[in-house]
Parts: sequence; C-alpha cells; structure tokens
Amino acid sequence: MVHTEPTLLKFIAEVADDPLVLDPDDRVAESQSNTWHLGADAEERAALSVEQVAAAFEGAAAALRDRIQALGFQGTATFYVWHDEQAGQLRCSTSSQHPESLPFGGTYALTETLDPVIAGFLNDDAPGLMPWTCLSNVEPGDPSLSEDEYTPPPFPVWTRSVGRDA
Repeated sequence: MVHTEPTLLKFIAEVADDPLVLDPDDRVAESQSNTWHLGADAEERAALSVEQVAAAFEGAAAALRDRIQALGFQGTATFYVWHDEQAGQLRCSTSSQHPESLPFGGTYALTETLDPVIAGFLNDDAPGLMPWTCLSNVEPGDPSLSEDEYTPPPFPVWTRSVGRDA
C-alpha cells in the first residue's frame, strides 16, 4: 500500500521555498510574490485534521524564519494565514509589516491559534459558494439600515514573526 502525503500539506511545505520579496516600501510586490492560495477538494478536506494542517503551517513558518535569517534580512517579517471564505481557500503570505499592519482591505482579528482559521476551511461544505438563504435584498440608501449592517465581522488571521525579532 502506497501512502502519499495530502496535496494541501505538500503545498504548505513548499511555501517556505518559493520566491520571497521583503520590501517595506513595496507592499504590492510583497503581496503579489508572497501570497499563496491553497485549496483542497471535499475528500481531502474530510481526511485532514486541524492538527495536521496547523503543524504544516507551523513547519512552514519555522522554515521561513530560518531562510529569512540566513538571507540576513534585518527587518520585521510576519508570516500569516487566513481563510478566504469567498474563494473557499486557505491563504498565506509573508510581509515586512507588523501583524497589526497587514495588507487587508477589511477588518481582521489576530488569533493565537490556527484552529479557527483551519476549522473554517476544513468544515466549509461549499467552498467559495454563498447559499441564497444567506443573502438578503438591500435597497441602496435605506435609512433603516445602519453602516454596521454593511460591514462584515472581522475574520481571524494567525501570525508568526519570522524576521529578526522572531
């Protein structure tokens, strides 16, 4: 019997070996070069545990930290992971910013553990799809709705310092 490592875990391990840009003055280049979009089909998601995926990301963070230190980079570097519910993917990236300054357009909440990020991904029954039952009609300019109703809640983001301050 041949046992192969799940594809998702292989891709997570490869994150640490891919091209890496750390340039505090060019956040766009960092994001474009360093961001990974990771997916898995229903069968693979069902076969994986939160612990397995968390261990893979911890391993990638450790390998990135070693690589960044070997390169002699002297600045801040943050490895971070989140679940992009709209795309149905786990995403990860490395930035030369502090965790509080990551390049997100929306509100995020830092989390000490990968569990909520990974569990959301593994338990997503329809990755990248929003059921009609979760949608409602909103008329533009309806005075009965507050701005808070248009603002999605913060999403969890797990971070690890992988720069000189690691």
